[in-house]
Amino acid sequence: MHKKFSFNATELRGLAQLATTATINTSHIVESLHHTIAKPWLLLSKTAERKMGGVPGLVYSTVRGTARLAGGGAALALRALPGKLQSREESSAFVSALNGVLGDHLAATANPLAIRMGLHLGAGFTRSGSALVVLVHGLCMNDAQWACDGHDHGVGLAKTLGATPLYVRYNTGLSIAENGALLSAQLQSLVQAWPEKVKSVTIVAHSMGGLVTRAACAHADSAHQEWRRVLKNIVFLGTPHTGAPLERGGHWIEMLLAAIPYSAPFVRLTTLRSAGILDLRFGNTADPLPKDVRCFAIAGALGNTPKSLAACTLGDGLVAIESALGTPELQIPARRVWIAQGVGHLELLSSKDVFKKMLTWLRQK
Repeated sequence: MHKKFSFNATELRGLAQLATTATINTSHIVESLHHTIAKPWLLLSKTAERKMGGVPGLVYSTVRGTARLAGGGAALALRALPGKLQSREESSAFVSALNGVLGDHLAATANPLAIRMGLHLGAGFTRSGSALVVLVHGLCMNDAQWACDGHDHGVGLAKTLGATPLYVRYNTGLSIAENGALLSAQLQSLVQAWPEKVKSVTIVAHSMGGLVTRAACAHADSAHQEWRRVLKNIVFLGTPHTGAPLERGGHWIEMLLAAIPYSAPFVRLTTLRSAGILDLRFGNTADPLPKDVRCFAIAGALGNTPKSLAACTLGDGLVAIESALGTPELQIPARRVWIAQGVGHLELLSSKDVFKKMLTWLRQK
């Protein structure tokens, strides 16, 4: 049975705007393919945009014009809806995934679906204490998804270590550098406005969140921000420090399609990858790890042993083991890296063994 999404009015307006854009872009793809088939003697043309003339061209222009009018009318009607209707967890996850794929476009077009970075206090906790645990999620995800299979690394670490958990929510479609600067600003404001003097900050970052964290540290160092002086620990969970092979594979598909005349129009579809996803192609080798911070890295590994075929070729299913451990570029000490055997990329969020390992590390002085 399919689950029904429940969107609030603002999200519905954003979807109407996005649907209009999608219709217009699809008409460009079809028109380009039509041009290629109708005029095969121009197959070697380097022209990026292939438009039809005469009646076919008028048809495509009409489609785009009608889509713009329909989209504008839908958005206008939706503005009359109440600002807040009950929104379900599934719709929030959908919007987060959409931001991962198209987040830079959503932000550039001022679409209401674009997520703005924010820090949220863990449920049941108060703004108190001098130790903070900050959790940074990965691509296409959100802060609520740290609660997985009845477990939440943030809550567990905070209760055991006597800290307060805070969860970052951000648009994962923006570039890593941009999100790093935004995260740095958020942490700076947090430390300055916290009711007590903050003595320690520990960041637990999953997947892309680790790259954003490294960018935030580099930004804070250059701006001499206060929060960096109280950052004590960073735990990376499945972070593609040296890149993610799946994104590099997507780039090869894009290049191959562009080389074939009849498939070239569909390159538009393969490039529907945000700046954030494109940044995953080669990871982040520019920002070094902060030397005054204890850094730990956990890699997931499919298969029965770390040297099994599945582990060696797939890592955690998305990120290779070497990339997650940052070897050899980051040179994290051997005592601070660990491979979670039989744990996939998303399972890093719920694994009790991963939690125990983090706890053991963070309890050490």
